Amino acid sequence: MQVVLLRVGIDTGSGGIHGPLFKNGSFEYVPISDGFKGCGVSDQTYGNTRCRYGKRMLLYYFPEKLREKCRDIPIHDDPEFKTFTYDDPTAPKRGLRKLKKGDRLIFYAGLVGSDFRRAAALYIIGYFEVEKAGLAAEFSKHELHRDFRKNFHVRHSVVFANQKDRLMLVKGSNRSRLLRKAKRISVVGSDKNGRSIHVLSPKMQKVFGDFDGHISIQRSPPRWVDERFVTKAAAFVTSLR
Repeated sequence: MQVVLLRVGIDTGSGGIHGPLFKNGSFEYVPISDGFKGCGVSDQTYGNTRCRYGKRMLLYYFPEKLREKCRDIPIHDDPEFKTFTYDDPTAPKRGLRKLKKGDRLIFYAGLVGSDFRRAAALYIIGYFEVEKAGLAAEFSKHELHRDFRKNFHVRHSVVFANQKDRLMLVKGSNRSRLLRKAKRISVVGSDKNGRSIHVLSPKMQKVFGDFDGHISIQRSPPRWVDERFVTKAAAFVTSLR
């Protein structure tokens, strides 16, 4: 078995905000914006996409000064947690095609207190129990339609035609989930220049290991859990609700 941690969702560097975290531990998953803005690819926007909790739209969680600017920005809903698919056409994520059935792909995101005071930190928000993974070109048209038709890059023909040969796809089983309550995994540390960064907490290092000393998870490529910690890490994330 293999276990991988991967950062997803909106953040201050890509969208201008962190997702909202609530006092009871629940949260809203806010996707990044659609990089194909202007191509007519996605009709989902921050202004018309409903939150998981309540009747508000995602735009509600943007500061007032950003709402008008962000209202009609299309969103890039990836990973999607309805049929459990994830994809990426970039080189740093290409290694995820090595995932096999039964592996765990763990998603974490930046969240900040919304209805209470809590500084921004990184939290596990969900995971896939992997069903299959590979490059899009390796799957038949039937498989793509059956297993990935809800995926952002597959369902939009303009995007898919442009990226098919380099597009990495992951499909989760029906035992995958978007959590009801987020699980914090970071503390504030510092980089070699003394700047504050989010690093894997000592408590979580006992679960996931320290990635050979590379504990910064603020902005990083996929983090593959050392085989010594895989069983513990898989059991831990599967226990989360």
